[in-house]
Amino acid sequence: MKRLSEYLFIWALGGTLYYTFEMFFRGFSHWTMFVLGGICAVFCVWQGLVLKWREPLWIQIIRCTIFVVAGEFITGIVVNKWLRWQVWDYTDQPFQLFGQICAPFAIIFSGLCALGIIGGGYFVHWIYGEEKPDFHVL
Repeated sequence: MKRLSEYLFIWALGGTLYYTFEMFFRGFSHWTMFVLGGICAVFCVWQGLVLKWREPLWIQIIRCTIFVVAGEFITGIVVNKWLRWQVWDYTDQPFQLFGQICAPFAIIFSGLCALGIIGGGYFVHWIYGEEKPDFHVL
């Protein structure tokens, strides 16, 4: 039950932070971004807990960035292409795929993943008593 509470809280916190991030930088967001942001935050913490924070930070960032970009692509195909809600469109960005993902935002997401991994790791340690993360670059 503790783990479920932990993941639900991380999901809500991650969703809120990402939604707020979009509101601040884009001026608007969508409820699907709250859901996806929360799922991505849970993944950033979960992968660290499962591997006991032993892998180099750069590997964790790459893993989480791939997860986030894949989540953005799948969500984009569903909400933008199938449902036609037009939440975002990256067709004007370089190195984009179907307007749903692009290289510039993948780079931004990698920075957000780094923050999510480090912040999430310390958060679950301080609040939930999980193992203290020991981040290292190599």
